[in-house]
Amino acid sequence: MNDNNDEAKEFVLRMAHEHDVKFIRLWFTDILGLLKSFAITVEELEDALNDGEVFDGSSIEGFARYDEYDLLAMPDPSTFQLLPWRPKESAVGRIFCDILEPDRTVPYHGDPRQVLKKNLDRASKMGYAFYVQPELEYYYLKSADVPLRPLDMGGYFDLTPLDGATDLRRDTVMALEEMGIGVEFSHHEGGPSQSEISLRYTDALTMADYTMTYRLVVKEVALRHDVYATFMPKPHAEHNGSGMHVHLSLFRGSTNVFFDEKKQYHLSDVARAFIAGLMKHAPETMLVTNQWVNSYKRLVPGYEAPLYVSWALRNRADMIRLPAYTPGKSEAMRIEYRAPDPACNPYLAFAVILAAGLEGIEQGYELGPPAERNLDDMSNEARKEMGIQPLPRDLNEAIKLAEGSELLHNSLGANVFEKLLENKRTEWERYRSQVTDYELDTYLPLL
Repeated sequence: MNDNNDEAKEFVLRMAHEHDVKFIRLWFTDILGLLKSFAITVEELEDALNDGEVFDGSSIEGFARYDEYDLLAMPDPSTFQLLPWRPKESAVGRIFCDILEPDRTVPYHGDPRQVLKKNLDRASKMGYAFYVQPELEYYYLKSADVPLRPLDMGGYFDLTPLDGATDLRRDTVMALEEMGIGVEFSHHEGGPSQSEISLRYTDALTMADYTMTYRLVVKEVALRHDVYATFMPKPHAEHNGSGMHVHLSLFRGSTNVFFDEKKQYHLSDVARAFIAGLMKHAPETMLVTNQWVNSYKRLVPGYEAPLYVSWALRNRADMIRLPAYTPGKSEAMRIEYRAPDPACNPYLAFAVILAAGLEGIEQGYELGPPAERNLDDMSNEARKEMGIQPLPRDLNEAIKLAEGSELLHNSLGANVFEKLLENKRTEWERYRSQVTDYELDTYLPLL
């Protein structure tokens, strides 16, 4: 929290009064990135801004144990916005919270927002500001019922009449912009009723808040059109999964330190070391960026999803891609990390991505040449000779890679690290014990 935020608090109180706000929803996330909320009345707002609101932390995944339940939600006044889908009369506002210990002096170590702040502080001490732009893909469905029924059978960039989600995306973009969230573009993606709305580049903490808001807005607008939206990484076995391709850059002041006019591909030494760090630590950080059993159903051959630790200039199936440089636009120099999916916790995902890149810079990791051919077409022996490492193929493999990760332990903190592992082990055991339709269809007639 900013110690000099009296003006921000006054602005929130003035906005609440001018817009006839009756309720304010206090937002935060658990370690899995699921949005949590409780509401206060406008009469309670000033006290909440000054003193926070106590809540039972034992009911939140990854938060306090049952015997240490009191935590404090401290509103961040810079995040206040009105919810555009609520009535203009008796309006409802939302505000993100930092989670603190009850005495208000110490950040709670299990709060994902605090985890990201800690890693951003590390970058700041090195002289860097971390900027991100995620492209979150998702699917529209006629309902959440099985079998799944898409709205259309359109493909990449298709327009009407194939694209049944044009109005949905338009209303979603308008709602996001009403909440002060900049949108760069929106379009139909490759799968049936699959869409993407790309948010405008900004700092990582703001973008994590925006990402949480974006996912809720997409779902709220869909419900108001009597359809269902899902960020599930792979809802359709026979179609592309949904990814969260994250564009990344580091700035020092107004200078993009990833750009160097004299270097090959205009890629600075800092950028090369950052990419090398991201590549070296990608397998162990996948538990955070791809945290669900279903996440690994997306990472299969034939669907433009990354399978190996690699970087390339153009191939969209590689884990890291270097977008084309536009002359005179050095501030736009960036890398695109294509492994994460849109169902991750954005606070933790941005934190570990940053931590891996900074590790590369601090340790002076060296970056090899870009991949010049499709790695899927190569034999396992050829990839091994080139030192190409595979990404984990399922959640269990990701858990095992994460268990011994010093980088994850340090960047997440011991509490979040252990709680996340505990939760994911439970998820894997539950999944492993299920008997699927595939097994019944395949084996029941035979065995």
